[in-house]
Amino acid sequence: MLGLINDCVHCGFCLPSCPTYVLWGEEMDSPRGRIHLMKQHAEGEPLSGAMVEHFDRCLGCMACVTACPSGVQYDRLIEATRAEVEQEHPRTRRERALREAVFALFPYPRRLRMLRGPLRAYQRTGIDRLVRRSGLLERISPTLAAMERLAPPLGKAKRLPERISAHGERRATVGMLTGCVQREFFPGVNEATARVLALEGCEVLVPKAQGCCGALSLHSGREEEAQAFARRAIEEFEHVDAIVVNAAGCGSAMKEYEKLLAGDPEWAGRAAAVSAKTRDLAEYLEELGPRAVRHPLLVTVAYHDACHLAHAQGIRAQPRALLRGIPGLTVKEVMEADVCCGSAGTYNLMQPEAARELGDRKAANVTATEAELLVAANPGCTLQITTAMSARGEQIAVAHTAEVLDASLRGVGRDAFLAGR
Repeated sequence: MLGLINDCVHCGFCLPSCPTYVLWGEEMDSPRGRIHLMKQHAEGEPLSGAMVEHFDRCLGCMACVTACPSGVQYDRLIEATRAEVEQEHPRTRRERALREAVFALFPYPRRLRMLRGPLRAYQRTGIDRLVRRSGLLERISPTLAAMERLAPPLGKAKRLPERISAHGERRATVGMLTGCVQREFFPGVNEATARVLALEGCEVLVPKAQGCCGALSLHSGREEEAQAFARRAIEEFEHVDAIVVNAAGCGSAMKEYEKLLAGDPEWAGRAAAVSAKTRDLAEYLEELGPRAVRHPLLVTVAYHDACHLAHAQGIRAQPRALLRGIPGLTVKEVMEADVCCGSAGTYNLMQPEAARELGDRKAANVTATEAELLVAANPGCTLQITTAMSARGEQIAVAHTAEVLDASLRGVGRDAFLAGR
């Protein structure tokens, strides 16, 4: 750990890229400040409440990794530090209850599915609007209020078949991760992903028994839990040629399996093999090359860089190339693209006030593009930004990259597409 810590020369190039430093200008809420605290702890200083607060305030967005000229592996440092915090630091009863509730729910698709019925009824009866106007949840729990605000409008969720045949001559066979929140709250994204892959000549396999990839646990320092999820995912996907993922945080986590299970002789090789063949959807389609005909889609879109796509995976050009390959579509860039929107996995639940400030900042920058459609590649980002825009009294249609490409490949007209957003 000290070796990685000492890579930091405290130059300050990370400061403008760090969302919490941008918000507050506090040195200890910057990457180099947190690294200073990590060094103190590594040299024997006990984890204090103040130390842990600064670590908890980090979004884990990895913008500092992109900005660092010295190659500091802050991603590894913050994940290792969070694992130590979970093991060594006694949290309050309220903090423990909140964390256990979040991690008992969100990594389990079946449990999320059980919420769909009550949540749909809550939304359809209009009780949600009354609750928000009353401010009751804010007084009870800011975290509970944040969860309620972020819940997307729900329709009926279709289930994908386990095998989807390629259109025309088969070019590849791929496994598709359906995710947890993506599967239950954004099923249309998975449907569009499967259709696009099939139209591009891929046979798509959707393992029925797949569960969580472990992303939330991994990025929150719950290492053993993340390892258990990873082993299950490896068993489900190791027999396919490529694994296509349409959620940035999930793809980032699966590419980290090699490091996560490096110390397990039984699983290390299998983990490395799965990491090597994991691809984000945009990354995979760019590698595969286009075959299906793109029909015009006359829409102006603002493309949002999800942190775990742009920073953790280094994927920026591929989604833009896919969008710009659609005739008639115009891509607008969002100012401060490298600054996180405040979603960051469970961050907007654990740190709702900071997340709200970042969401407002991102919403203002999206509005400034004057685009008709917001395109993002992570469900958390979509929820965070649209919630922030709604709080400002503004609305924008939203879609995943897969849904935009799907509409073009199927020849869906502009008005029909936007009406479905």
